[in-house]
Amino acid sequence: MVVHAETPGPRWGVAMCHGFSGTPSSVAPWAEGLAARGFDVEVPLLPGHGTDWEDLESRRWREWADCFEAACERVAARTDFLFVAGLSMGGAIALRAASRLPVAGVAVVNPGLGFYDWRVRYIRAIRLVQRTTDPIDEPDAPAPVGDEGDYTRTPLAAVHELKLLFAAAERSLPRVKAPLIAFKSDVDPVVPPSSIRRILARAGSHEIDFVPLHASAHVATRDVEAPLIVERTAEFFERCAAQSTERAVGA
Repeated sequence: MVVHAETPGPRWGVAMCHGFSGTPSSVAPWAEGLAARGFDVEVPLLPGHGTDWEDLESRRWREWADCFEAACERVAARTDFLFVAGLSMGGAIALRAASRLPVAGVAVVNPGLGFYDWRVRYIRAIRLVQRTTDPIDEPDAPAPVGDEGDYTRTPLAAVHELKLLFAAAERSLPRVKAPLIAFKSDVDPVVPPSSIRRILARAGSHEIDFVPLHASAHVATRDVEAPLIVERTAEFFERCAAQSTERAVGA
């Protein structure tokens, strides 16, 4: 999914990442809102997503991370400033990318680094005797948009990969130097609050904005506070671009 800027202006680009078992439609209002404000936005469909759980079962976390970083490189090639953004697992992927690539700013919504279910601690062994589990029930989640694939089951092999990804993303946090804005829903049955606490405590960013979301579920980018997320992200990225320009001129 590529959404080009609707208005002329500075060449700002955003590589945006959807979450585990999701698709670009889950962040479409965020991407389209930023495009309306002059950003060139690309949201890649990660390997194993938008199809079915058996496809997801066969994928590895580095495939997801490499797919997103390839999108970052495409956006960087056609713009002057590269920003990264992500929802849930996509937040972890975006943070890891920010530790490895020259980005001007980072935005994450309900980013994941951990799990509520204590059994994930033993997922490496459990996946060998149990293939799938029920997906997490989100009673207040927005209705699906379009064809997001068949994920009526969650493959435990993919959960194991997700755990490995979270560990890699957490190790990378001290190397994230770009300004960071983080949104977190007060009530989120998918990602525990410990994740955002660890990100805010360990990220190496010199500037961090935290925005609580009081009326949104986990997929906040499609919930009632989606316009707020768009507005605050655009303002933050515009400020980051201005600061980068000032530093370049003063150098």
